[in-house]
Amino acid sequence: MASVPKLLLLLLLFWSCHSLVAHAGDDRSYRVLSLDSLKSDAVCSEPKVPLSGAATVPLHHRHGPCSPLTTKKMPTLEEMLRRDQLRAAYIQRKFSGGDGKGGAGDVQQSDATVPTTLGTSLNTLEYLITVGIGSPAVTQTVLIDTGSDVSWVQCKPCSRCHSQANRLFDPSSSSTYYPFSCSSDATCAQLGQEGNGCSSSQCQYIVTYGDGSSTTGTYSSDTLALGSNTVRNFQFGCSHVESGFDDQTDGLMGLGGGAQSLVSQTAGTFGRAFSYCLPPTPSSSGFLTLGARTSGFVKTPMLRSSQVPTFYGVRLQAIRVGGRQLIIPTSAFSAGAIMDSGTVITRLPRTAYSALSSAFKAGMKQYPRAPPSGILDTCFDFSGQSSVTIPSVALVFSGGAVVNLDANGIILGSCLAFAGNSDDGSLGIIGNVQQRTFEVLHDVGGGAMGFRAGAC
Repeated sequence: MASVPKLLLLLLLFWSCHSLVAHAGDDRSYRVLSLDSLKSDAVCSEPKVPLSGAATVPLHHRHGPCSPLTTKKMPTLEEMLRRDQLRAAYIQRKFSGGDGKGGAGDVQQSDATVPTTLGTSLNTLEYLITVGIGSPAVTQTVLIDTGSDVSWVQCKPCSRCHSQANRLFDPSSSSTYYPFSCSSDATCAQLGQEGNGCSSSQCQYIVTYGDGSSTTGTYSSDTLALGSNTVRNFQFGCSHVESGFDDQTDGLMGLGGGAQSLVSQTAGTFGRAFSYCLPPTPSSSGFLTLGARTSGFVKTPMLRSSQVPTFYGVRLQAIRVGGRQLIIPTSAFSAGAIMDSGTVITRLPRTAYSALSSAFKAGMKQYPRAPPSGILDTCFDFSGQSSVTIPSVALVFSGGAVVNLDANGIILGSCLAFAGNSDDGSLGIIGNVQQRTFEVLHDVGGGAMGFRAGAC
């Protein structure tokens, strides 16, 4: 009988240790993926409603039937991957100090040295929201980007602009529009390297992206409408000259951690937490929430740089395939990773990706291999299949957070939706494919990233 309490004690110890590991998503070893789900339907499905938040707006894929844009031609997989590689390579090059081998730009909990202006072709950005700017409010459809701080829309007069879905914002028609002056407004000085001097005593901004595209104009403020919520004195760029953009969007909403971002500007109103849910397919909808609640999430510490606070970093520690943890040295993940809404495919250190690819192929022996597709080299032939059974993939983050990816976050086209970096110890990027269907919490005030499965 004495052995019973001892056994009970061991069980209690086991469960107390096990409870420290929090899971987000279905942790079964295999998933069934409907190949029809990889295609975009012609009809927009109804969005799920987030549980709570101070301000919530619908979020759509810009090429799907939910998009308010009139031109929705989906780029080919090859073109999308080519653009995505440009963005990822630019981010990694800047974080590594230009040598691609980590170092000063690694995402750490201590300060890091990274550029103040970061971005690449806006054609990699896939998700957009609709807001109102001015009094009376003018509808504007803007891309979202967690890798940018300065928000902007195209404005009249526009000497060089691309065509857009909505009418140009006309500052002269808004009773609440205010252009910042160079001499008297500290706001202009705070732009730093994104400031571009003066024009008629008005503060000018410029943002140049990694592919050479750029936007410049007057740094201004006006009323911003987010659903039923109003943000007064919202600071943004009124773009009069842009180059390199070829879509119908009206501008960009910066969700980075810098002082100019929407998140930072509204912290006093909505708090320092926001979340978004990226839908599984272009024919479904997600949401963006400011003032997001912070409970009910599987969490991992957020890594930040006080020197350049734009980016939201995490520490990836391990990967599981089919429920089994892969043998990967922890040193491979030493540079950390950033959570990026604008990068499509997750980038992993070389050793980590090699282990993932091998384990995934071992679980896919029932399907013939297919040639690589661009940067994706773990591909399969699904000819004649309406659905496929694939091994589960889970990302394990510091603090015991286990994120079991949705099936739509594992396969892109007919390939494993991951790519490998050229070496170990290099910056990882958690792309938007892997974030699909999760409400991804950015609790800036609490210093945590969170994940809630099945949110959209």
